[in-house]
Amino acid sequence: MTTIILAILIGGAFGFALDRVGATNPDLIIGMLRLSALHLMKTILLAIGVASVLLFGALLAGIADPGNLSVKTTHLGVLLGGALLGVGFAVAGYCPGTGVAAGATGRKDALVFILGGLAGAAAFMASYSWVASTGILTKLLGVKATLGAISGTGYPALLSGIPGEWIGIAAGLVLVGIAFLLPDSLRGNSPARKVAKDATGH
Repeated sequence: MTTIILAILIGGAFGFALDRVGATNPDLIIGMLRLSALHLMKTILLAIGVASVLLFGALLAGIADPGNLSVKTTHLGVLLGGALLGVGFAVAGYCPGTGVAAGATGRKDALVFILGGLAGAAAFMASYSWVASTGILTKLLGVKATLGAISGTGYPALLSGIPGEWIGIAAGLVLVGIAFLLPDSLRGNSPARKVAKDATGH
């Protein structure tokens, strides 16, 4: 019961944060993809960068348990699915997380998006056996791997001799730097940029 309550609280806080930064506004998302309103992109890069620095810093300090890390399987299906997600992101102006958060605000287009996502998930479940038989779900290189070795895990490293924790921290710092260096727009003054200013107040 405690786990469920904690999940609801964390999920609610995450959804609130998504709405406050404008991630539930499809105009801002499409503006980001068009490079005409980069407020949201800067926010995403900053959030991922800070989280990466904190996570891998905590692993180095021994605060976080590396046993809780879960490396996801990479296969051709993931790459194809990522491409489809990108296309859907551009067309709908939502990704799964932002679509659900937008639906909670009462946006009708987001509710349609959620129904479409559920229908797609059901179609995948119904066709999973056939999809698996095509071989596109076979692990690339036959294993789950990390860029650098992470102490306390058994995952093989693609770059031997370089600690994965330091790679994670360095990548996080690069993302934070990019977030601060990016301009508000790479395509001049646009309607999407105005929407960003109206939504965020700056």
